[in-house]
Amino acid sequence: MGQSYNVAVIGAGTAGLVTARELQREGHRVTVFEKANKVGGTWLYDSLVESDLLGLDPNREIVHSSLYKSLRTNLPRQVMGFLDYPFVKRESGDTRPFPGHEEVLRFLQDFARDFGLMELIRFGHEVIRVELVDEVSHEWVVESRTRETESRWESKEEVFEAVVICNGKNTEPKVAEFPGISLMPLHQLSVTTTASKYMNIVSLCCSCWDTWPGLQMHSHNYRTPEQFENKIVVLIGNGPSATDILREISPLAKQVHLAFRGSDIMLINLKNYDNAWPHSPIDCAHEDGKVVFQDGSIVEADVIIHCTGYKFHLPFLKSNGIVTVDDNRVGPLYKHIFPPSLAPWLSFVGLNYRVSFYLPFDQNVSWELNVTSEQEVAVSSPNAMSHPSEFCSNVSLIAKAFALVFRVMELQAIWVAKVLSGKVKLPTQEAMAASVEEFYEQMEKAGWPKYHTHSLQNDEGEYASWLAAQSDIRPPKSWEEITFFSFVKGIFGHGENFRDTWDVDKWIQEIESSD
Repeated sequence: MGQSYNVAVIGAGTAGLVTARELQREGHRVTVFEKANKVGGTWLYDSLVESDLLGLDPNREIVHSSLYKSLRTNLPRQVMGFLDYPFVKRESGDTRPFPGHEEVLRFLQDFARDFGLMELIRFGHEVIRVELVDEVSHEWVVESRTRETESRWESKEEVFEAVVICNGKNTEPKVAEFPGISLMPLHQLSVTTTASKYMNIVSLCCSCWDTWPGLQMHSHNYRTPEQFENKIVVLIGNGPSATDILREISPLAKQVHLAFRGSDIMLINLKNYDNAWPHSPIDCAHEDGKVVFQDGSIVEADVIIHCTGYKFHLPFLKSNGIVTVDDNRVGPLYKHIFPPSLAPWLSFVGLNYRVSFYLPFDQNVSWELNVTSEQEVAVSSPNAMSHPSEFCSNVSLIAKAFALVFRVMELQAIWVAKVLSGKVKLPTQEAMAASVEEFYEQMEKAGWPKYHTHSLQNDEGEYASWLAAQSDIRPPKSWEEITFFSFVKGIFGHGENFRDTWDVDKWIQEIESSD
């Protein structure tokens, strides 16, 4: 048996639960802090929404979950399980390959129960401070609070030898910025700040001085479509949330307008919708309710929904500036997990995510997908020759692996647990810091923006294999075959209703039979 430490885990979502299990397996003493009264994290549906629908007010009562009522997974359940705990179908549950969020929550609840994790979790405990108090003995103070009454909280400080942060990334909304809207809570808005904020753009859009009068919200606070009946709605973004919401509100809304960057692939065929239209990004919004897009089109909208992602948010972490969040980069972190100067006593599990691939925007161009090999996915436009060169006619996308999100978390957790127990050694602090700097330099040379630091872009499979090797784990052969290119081929081959028309079981069987 290796060394054993008293370890705090922040969060009881997917990352927190699998981390707690691996720490416990290595003989560590584990305490999990969870603000909610149940496990599940982002998979714990809450019909409540925040009082500030854009999520800008730091004093708002935060609703952790971003789920809408009808949400189904974007990934098949076959790739959402763990190495020794697959996400299997249950006769009494949702047996669809792409199940609803309730089924994912039940899976996580079963996981917590079957591995005896429930007794490790302190429900209703919100962590408000994590701070290193003794560098020699690597002692960390974790301060948490519990609500005693509606207006009274009770705080408690405890000391741990290590802390693993698993608080997720789908709670603090990121909002699109354009002239004509205020990106601060109304109670903080003053004439002075408004004037200074917009002075430099008045000449470009003179009537954008005043705040746009319609309803704005972030998809974090979307739950059901009824409130959009007979409304003219602008959706910003083209990811899964934007397309799901468009599909759900279009039968009720008067019009739906999808505004997205000129490089995003269309994940939904708007030709199937009589009342939905694509646009370039919003240029500005006017006092009279008009929304002006960069392509020159104008819409008098009632609602703007920002489906624009989230920001990493670590207000409780007090590290004397060692770990910061800069343009959505949490760093410096070795392999997205360990801060070199604080390793292994502070670590993160579950920061990584995937990003979309991109294409030039032109609503008159239709794009086709051609999967040519395990290395390339070519996306082309049959009529691109008639368009300027900037509307690339062929875009190659390296696609090594996809969607091993749960498994990446599991491998990260295994590595953290084994490093703490002394079974696996980290490089020196200097070597880890040099690796981080090298990674940042590679990103800069490639033109990859800082805010995508923790995306796995095209190297999810390589990263998962590297993590597995650190803990002497041999990944299943199917990991090499269940790739992003094959998943994209399945989606585009079955259209926007892929969740219901794609025989994923057959797809998996074909992959496994080829081993």
